[in-house]
Amino acid sequence: MQNRVIVHMDLDSFFVSVERLYDNSLLNKPIVIGGTSDRGVVAACSYEARKFGVHSAMPIKMAKRLCPNAIYLSGDFDKYSSNSKAVTEIIKENVPLFEKTSIDEFYIDMSGMDKFYSSSLLINDIKTKIKKELGLPISYGISKNKTVSKIATTESKPNGNMIIKYGSEIGFLAPLTVNKIPMVGSVTYKSLRQLGIKYIRTIQELNPQILLNVLGKNGATIWQKANGIDNTPVVPYYDQKSISSERTFEVDTTDYNKLERDIIRMTEQLTHSLRNKSKLTAEVSVKIRYSDFNTNTKQIRVNPSNMDHILIPKVKDIFRNLYNKRLLVRLIGVRFSKLSDGAYQINMFEDKSEMIKLYQTLDKLNNRYGDKTVRRAIGIK
Repeated sequence: MQNRVIVHMDLDSFFVSVERLYDNSLLNKPIVIGGTSDRGVVAACSYEARKFGVHSAMPIKMAKRLCPNAIYLSGDFDKYSSNSKAVTEIIKENVPLFEKTSIDEFYIDMSGMDKFYSSSLLINDIKTKIKKELGLPISYGISKNKTVSKIATTESKPNGNMIIKYGSEIGFLAPLTVNKIPMVGSVTYKSLRQLGIKYIRTIQELNPQILLNVLGKNGATIWQKANGIDNTPVVPYYDQKSISSERTFEVDTTDYNKLERDIIRMTEQLTHSLRNKSKLTAEVSVKIRYSDFNTNTKQIRVNPSNMDHILIPKVKDIFRNLYNKRLLVRLIGVRFSKLSDGAYQINMFEDKSEMIKLYQTLDKLNNRYGDKTVRRAIGIK
């Protein structure tokens, strides 16, 4: 895999940077995005606010205690989505293969270029173009794989770049703390610290079996990442317009409870998929096909979201209005369309931090053990 050249690009404080494009008075000031209510949650914050200890997913009430002089904004999803699409178009026009992993993050496969030199020149040109045309700062890292490039980007922020040459990955990673490794969250970091592990070099020196015994498959992956090993490919990006799930019954049914359980289960799986892809839906539809093959579909517009507690009630309402209880049902389906880019925090300015943490935990469990690991009780047969 020595000939791989993988670039990681990340827009610096994207939401904050976009807000500053529309209001110059916000420049160089501590900004917190997530609403003004004490019940809100921090969706993003500027580097000036981070100096006071403010960070994403923190309750607004706590952020105000740490940084009372910050400017608190509710945020504007339309502006964020529009700017993200503009950045995507610039990248799409200038590179052979890229993957968009969130509203403000990209991986680019430059393998086949003249190692890092030519790749760096091209990526720097793209960075300059994004800054000139859109006014948005961006940082990037280049190495032989996704993990090292992502960490290099983080280390080069804000508005910087870093190249990790072949063979220097272990040396670059060694002095960094273990929470710099992607996938090492607060819980895993705490477990590693309890083992006396603070720096990546300690993991590099460990027998991988030790981490495997303590953390399971996660431990083996962490050991590989700590040693700069990551063969994950860059997945070609395409602008997905919709996502759906259907079920055709072996035996036609009029069992309302069964039908409702199924649409809830499908909705949960779809919202989980949306959050993983940093997507939001603005249109929800339900399809019912009866035993005579007559098919009825109804859709409604919704505020952009990917949250179970918002979308499940919408789906249930559509289903109730659409369903004819006198007829046998052959197939049911749920579809989310008018998809756009967006992290789920954007839609939860007035929700408690416990709700965000709950979704984060559920998604981690379902990503690790399968998308049906944790579900609502009503969606289980």
